[in-house]
Amino acid sequence: MSDVVSFSKEGPLGLITVNNPPVNALSQAVRAGLKTSVEKGIADADVKAMIIICAGRTFIAGADIREFGKPPMEPHLPDVVQFIEDSPKPVIAAIHGTALGGGLEVSLGSHFRIAHSSARVGTPEVKLGLIPGAGATQRLPRVAGVQAALEIIASGNPVPATKAKSLGIIDEITDGDLKEAALAFAKRLIDEQVPIRRVSQMEPKLETPTIFEDFTRSIARKSRGFLAPYKCIEAVKAATELPFPEGMKREREIFTELQASDQSKAQRHVFFAEREVVRIPGLPDDQQTRDIKSVGVLGAGTMGGGIAMCFANVGIPVYLLDIKQDFIDKGMATIKKNYANTVSKGRLKQEDMDKRMSLITPTLSYDDLKDVDLVIEAVFEDMAIKKEVFEKLDAVCKPGAILASNTSYLNINDIAATTKRPEDVMGMHFFSPANVMRLLENVRGEKTSPEVYATAMKIGKKIGKVPVLVGVCDGFVGNRMLAKRTRECGFMLEEGALPWQIDKVIYDFGFPMGPYAMGDMAGLDVGWRNRKAKFDQLTEREKKCNILDKICEMGRYGQKTGAGFYQYDDKRKATPDPLIEELIINHSKEVGIERREISDQEIIERAIYSMINEGAKILEEGIAARPLDIDVVWIYGYGFPVYRGGPMFYADLVGLDKIYEAILKYRDLVGPEFWTPSPLLEKLAKEGKGFYSK
Repeated sequence: MSDVVSFSKEGPLGLITVNNPPVNALSQAVRAGLKTSVEKGIADADVKAMIIICAGRTFIAGADIREFGKPPMEPHLPDVVQFIEDSPKPVIAAIHGTALGGGLEVSLGSHFRIAHSSARVGTPEVKLGLIPGAGATQRLPRVAGVQAALEIIASGNPVPATKAKSLGIIDEITDGDLKEAALAFAKRLIDEQVPIRRVSQMEPKLETPTIFEDFTRSIARKSRGFLAPYKCIEAVKAATELPFPEGMKREREIFTELQASDQSKAQRHVFFAEREVVRIPGLPDDQQTRDIKSVGVLGAGTMGGGIAMCFANVGIPVYLLDIKQDFIDKGMATIKKNYANTVSKGRLKQEDMDKRMSLITPTLSYDDLKDVDLVIEAVFEDMAIKKEVFEKLDAVCKPGAILASNTSYLNINDIAATTKRPEDVMGMHFFSPANVMRLLENVRGEKTSPEVYATAMKIGKKIGKVPVLVGVCDGFVGNRMLAKRTRECGFMLEEGALPWQIDKVIYDFGFPMGPYAMGDMAGLDVGWRNRKAKFDQLTEREKKCNILDKICEMGRYGQKTGAGFYQYDDKRKATPDPLIEELIINHSKEVGIERREISDQEIIERAIYSMINEGAKILEEGIAARPLDIDVVWIYGYGFPVYRGGPMFYADLVGLDKIYEAILKYRDLVGPEFWTPSPLLEKLAKEGKGFYSK
């Protein structure tokens, strides 16, 4: 008998208990233990029914991630689930916590299901670029109907027990002790001689003849570019067209196909990267950190207000400081409006909103920050203003308080130097809107203590962010790489491309928006201001590539002015503008560049490979410790498509040898000052390696 699965008897009932902490994952030992336990219950004449129940905080919450990427070991889960279903004695799944993926499939193989009212069930495999592989695509349509099966499987989102019961997935719900309720439920089944119900023998419930076409259209926008959601539909459709054994074969074929796909490899990479990124290379897992019991936020604008909400959301009191009462009033009104919108959508209770609002204290006085444990400034992006703020914070805040800047590109070392405690100063770069975007780019300065940046990583995770630790460089990791894409797109406008062509190519690659549509949405004046601030650092060609300047000088700042690179109607719908096309063509003549046709492939290479090359330089310089740090920054902060895994993982999929050859090609075309291969990329390419296969 497996150590992680035990079999015991309670009267005429066999109790099969899974105890594989922390989430009772379906390791080989658990699969073998389940099969052996069911065999034992079948062989024991005194046992009339069996209950599968789990110790700890949850039912089986899915596959064992330690087995990902390794050859599958017997017994295989589909066989175990089928063995459970074939049992001549009733098997009841008793669910608490979450029954996810294979956990739900084990329960669907059982003949009856009882759950605690707080339980949730679901199939998250689609989020790893997969479909369920042990029968969920074939059994869910039979027990819950095709519509519900499609929604659950193609979204990957779990559903609460109450909804699962209404769908027929769960037979009974209890608010009390699950084990006692399951024992009583099983005894009732025996006493009433309720026939065994095998889901595989049920008919799929097809609600409408056009359900698959209708569902495909309904997910088109959200699932754009992803392969797995559509394969989920294909697998569920097989349940309605094929006998159960044939449907299971088709499910396995689709699962195997997806498992070998680049998309699933990329999505699995992101899954593991998100979990690994919080571990800081060189620091122990038990690194000492500081307690953060109260926070100060400077600046009540969109960014500051969003940051304040992040802490209030997890019960941490916040002082929100600004220099004028009008700014404070406007900021608090925006916070209240944001919370109210969430309440109106049913995602937050009114009493929770009231509690969160009560945790945010507006103030005009720095003295109110004297006892806080962490201060994050989110004031105007100007070094002189930042230094003035940090001088005041240094004078007011208690010893040991962490002083953080939300700057997106200013040098943290220069900011820290204005204080007497540079070891307590670092960057905490939130992305707008801060209460929505998941990335938190934590920037350690030269003198930032490990205790301080370890604390920032810990608190980032607590407030629901994906925190990444990076070093100081111009623009940090994300903006430094983005600057290369911006440069190349600007050059391609000069050479023959138009904004809408570039935008379409980048959008089709998988980004939420192309660079020019994004610029119009954010406000072109922001980029123009940054360009002017760095103008002296630009090369001669970059200085002459002043298309953005010309558009802004016309008063066209994007959506907010009704025109930028595009024209906008009163609903902010974009239309390519002939005036801008003429402006760009005339610009090319002015700078003496003969326009040519630029292919979509060249746009991808120059926009994406330029970022990859810069990412390699960032790794060389130690600004980012690992390729996965860069990938996580770009996935969660800049909209890099998840199904491509981030720029560095995508580079490995393409092949560094191909990227290296392209860089040499563009070095000759554009110039070595813009396209010189990173020594790291060159070395890996010549060795036939990748960023993840050194």
